[in-house]
Amino acid sequence: MPISRRHFTAALAATASAAPAVSPLDAGLIRRHDDSVDQILRQQITDPADPHRGGYADEFGLFSAGTGAGLCDTLIAAYACPGSRHHKSAEVARRFHLAAGYLTRMQNDDGTIDLLVTNFHSTPDLGFVIHGAAGAAWIAKHFNEPALFAALEPFLRKAGKALATGGVHTPNHRWVVCEALSQIHELLPDPSYPLRISQWLAEGIDIDSDGQFDERSTTVYNTVSDKALLVTGLKTGRPELLDPVRRNLEAMLYLIHPGGEVVTEISNRQDQYDRAGMDRYWFPLRYFAIQENNGQFATVVRSIEQRAGSLSFYLRYPELQKPLPASKPLPDNFEKLMPAVKIARFRRGAMSASVLLNGNSRFFTMRMGGCVVQAVRFASAFFGKGQFRASSYEKTKDGYRMTQELEGPYYQPFDPPRHVEASEWSALRPQRKKSNIERLRYTVTVREKAKGFVIEIEAQGTAGVPLAVEVNLRETAVLEGVSAAPKVAGGFLLKDGYAVARAGGDAVRFGPGFSQHTYTQVRGAEAKLPGSSVYLCGLTPLRKTIEFETI
Repeated sequence: MPISRRHFTAALAATASAAPAVSPLDAGLIRRHDDSVDQILRQQITDPADPHRGGYADEFGLFSAGTGAGLCDTLIAAYACPGSRHHKSAEVARRFHLAAGYLTRMQNDDGTIDLLVTNFHSTPDLGFVIHGAAGAAWIAKHFNEPALFAALEPFLRKAGKALATGGVHTPNHRWVVCEALSQIHELLPDPSYPLRISQWLAEGIDIDSDGQFDERSTTVYNTVSDKALLVTGLKTGRPELLDPVRRNLEAMLYLIHPGGEVVTEISNRQDQYDRAGMDRYWFPLRYFAIQENNGQFATVVRSIEQRAGSLSFYLRYPELQKPLPASKPLPDNFEKLMPAVKIARFRRGAMSASVLLNGNSRFFTMRMGGCVVQAVRFASAFFGKGQFRASSYEKTKDGYRMTQELEGPYYQPFDPPRHVEASEWSALRPQRKKSNIERLRYTVTVREKAKGFVIEIEAQGTAGVPLAVEVNLRETAVLEGVSAAPKVAGGFLLKDGYAVARAGGDAVRFGPGFSQHTYTQVRGAEAKLPGSSVYLCGLTPLRKTIEFETI
């Protein structure tokens, strides 16, 4: 149930309390946080002669402002928490001042910061850094540590001016800037900050009918947008901003594999195909689980709490310290089409599968417990451009049908003739008349069956074109019923019969195989995927059925 304005106001009051009461927190969480402080105290540069005093280098030897903000946030959470062994530690306070000084020195004259791996004088990256810096300042102010607050105030004031005028790169950056401005405005009010927030919010929230933000980044930028909108909503009194966050969290329940991994194939960002769980969703999940008595969100929170729980968030948002509601089962027996995202998701207990309808070459994935079919895809040697990527799809009576049409033309001389410079060849080729056009039409149908799926692959048109289907398995899989493919490390042939992949006590059986040739690394195809790849090889015209079932 959505949060009412009355409950929202109550949550705001709890968050903005002048002297928040710290209820008993999990001892394990505090211990893990204290361990991270110990690590910081060992790493942080304290030499007065070192220009990077107060910070430390990352794995590449680079020094960034984000390090300073993270240090401040981590240190002050321990300093303010009565259960921490660093509570009221003079050394931690000294190190906090060093980190705040480092952060201030890393700020550009215009108030921005540099992200040395890609962005310079960057407003959005400043927004990301403000999350920790303003969070630390909030704890300092509300736990009556004026000297620690004063150490961060110059950085925040200068940053606010930059955020109120600077631009962004990507959709989520708008909400990160809003979040940062809302945090600074709460501490150091300025009329330009809410005005800028309103300008960005007037563009509308970029969430689709399937509950995914525009970047569809299920383990990175979804979580960034969720946190930014939730914080902005709480800080500025806009409960309507919580609705897209809730919708995204509800949608994510259908994008979780057994074992907690998240579907990342739909991402438009750098986390595509990454292996990650729901850890970064912890804050909004816990908030909504408590505020709306959502047992399914509570189930996810309990599965990630030990890794993802944040002492700083508990201090900044005391409502998070309330007990979670009783857990409720997550969806684990469904077929769900997400038409905006163009993915069909299946869960049957320990079995999970996805049909990618969005033109992704990895059009089918499936897993049974620990046995993971990472991708099914195929390509033909059709003019070096035969990798299958669906250009259209339709929902059939019992499954999904995807199609793609390819053509391979030859080009005529210009008529009337004309001189063509070598540098003009590519640019002028579209102006030539085509002839001798070869065509190939792919049709792929995926339908569910008892304990698995049936995939039918059809390639009609030009005859005699070599085609190879790749069934890619996670590296933990042990294969049976296959033979080594020539000149392909980790490549195997399924010439006939069925293959079995086993991992972690689970197994998937697939086939029957076919092998009219052994040309697996087809010209124009995408490179072999990591892990083991089993190839089924044929010639066009081709119509083959491959079954996948759990055993």
